[in-house]
Amino acid sequence: MNLLSKKKLLIILLGILIVISLSFYQGNVKNFFYLISQSFQKDLWLKSGNIYDFFESLFNSANLKKENEELKKTNQELTSQIVSLQGLREENNILRETVNVGIQKDFKLVLVDLISKDFSEDLILINKGAEDGLSVGMPVITAQKVLLGKISEVSENFSRVILISHYQSSFPAQIQEKGTTGIVKGGGNFQLSLEKIPHESEIKEGDLVITTSLGGDFPKELLIGRVKKIQKSDIEPFQKVELSPFFNIEELETVFVITNF
Repeated sequence: MNLLSKKKLLIILLGILIVISLSFYQGNVKNFFYLISQSFQKDLWLKSGNIYDFFESLFNSANLKKENEELKKTNQELTSQIVSLQGLREENNILRETVNVGIQKDFKLVLVDLISKDFSEDLILINKGAEDGLSVGMPVITAQKVLLGKISEVSENFSRVILISHYQSSFPAQIQEKGTTGIVKGGGNFQLSLEKIPHESEIKEGDLVITTSLGGDFPKELLIGRVKKIQKSDIEPFQKVELSPFFNIEELETVFVITNF
């Protein structure tokens, strides 16, 4: 066998050994390539993952915005419902109070809200008017049967109320236990006085003052106030009586208009 033939035979044998070795070490060869490529694959996966996360975050952000808007809308609707329910509960409590006092069976009433208070002029504005059957001269009271005043101006949806403490307000009244009658006059700034009380009439501080049916402006037995201060003079035929009104305009939010009595 010449040298060339020996080289060919050696190459063939080496080829056979390589094939056998590749078959035997196939797992190790794969592992080797995996080790080499893992860094590249990791970077690829990280980059692709970041791209996925980026688009996913955009998608989630859009979804969250939509969900937040829906939640905000739902929250507003629930808040509105709560406010309405609270309003109904307060209104029911007020109406229940009028039943306890007994004014619902005595008068025809319209429940109204105060929307403006003019403390300097002893005036209030209410949220109902001619469209609701209100008219000038109708008395305005609280749920506790306390007289506030009467309607002085009416528009379609609103009415102005002049309080009994207004300087132009004047009407007959009486001291409940004594039966003594006089004239209640407003002095402005929520001040009230009871005039034309004879000098000889026996009255005292704390006496209750109520309306009478005289004059026809108000129904009888509405609460006005209590005697706060009395001044007598030997030369004056009438006593000067200062009253403390029952109402506190700062605390009032809902009142009643008497449409018929």
